[in-house]
Amino acid sequence: MAPKLSDSVERLRAAGNQSFRNGQFSEAAALYSRALRVMQEQGSVDYKEESVLYSNRAACHLKDGNCRDCIKDCTSALALAPFSMKPLLRRASAYEALEKYPLAYVDYKTVLQIDDSVMSALEGVNRMTRALMDSLGPEWRLKLPSIPLVPVSAQKRWDSEYHNETPKGKPKETTTAKSRVPSSGDVERARALKEEGNELVKKGNHKKAIEKYSESLSYSNLESATYSNRALCYLALKQYKEAVKDCTEALKLDGKNVKAFYRRAQAYKALKVRSSLTKLQASVPVVAPPDGQGL
Repeated sequence: MAPKLSDSVERLRAAGNQSFRNGQFSEAAALYSRALRVMQEQGSVDYKEESVLYSNRAACHLKDGNCRDCIKDCTSALALAPFSMKPLLRRASAYEALEKYPLAYVDYKTVLQIDDSVMSALEGVNRMTRALMDSLGPEWRLKLPSIPLVPVSAQKRWDSEYHNETPKGKPKETTTAKSRVPSSGDVERARALKEEGNELVKKGNHKKAIEKYSESLSYSNLESATYSNRALCYLALKQYKEAVKDCTEALKLDGKNVKAFYRRAQAYKALKVRSSLTKLQASVPVVAPPDGQGL
């Protein structure tokens, strides 16, 4: 007797998930494809399951660098289950890799309508904003495709799915001021303030430069260079702990920020020397002054 459709599809999807976890992306994609064929041959109308299979296969394509097929599968997944989080994020990543920045921006912004605390989308919007300003100029927003309005029902569906998957005792992250999405005006103002800080550094006015960089970060705190530039000022003022913190923040945003690595190393070295000197001073006995000198 042939196995039930749901059992067969479930086994194939589970096997695909295991292959994906093992890094066998082509094998996983083949298993998801088999599951889709089973559903189609049997005339299944489980749209949610079919959408998940397309989305999972899209993840395999993305891992293999096949961005065009990733986009195709994500679009199929979204046609079956509109405003699903994972296919939106995967399609955005694929668009970004293909330098289709306007389309990536739209998908990242759509995700943030569903859940405005998703860091990958927040960071994606910031990257796309910079890229679009550079390529399209200050009027870049006028040249974008329209961003779809996410219905409340889709937001509620995501909340329900998230809480079902989240272990007890691990609350959902909420949006903080630190993770808010800067507007285009915020980004432009942040850049202008950063440049003012750079000019002050050239003049040797590190204290004023710190103020400018701090103000810049209040408008947009997703710029790695602003943190590493402020770290340079803290180094000049021998505020080494602050320099370490800023370099660490810079590297969270851009793991390839060489200046942040170098400046943090300088700060760590200075802190180590300072600590050694403090220990040395503490070990030197206090000697009373000779008669006739001091009190």
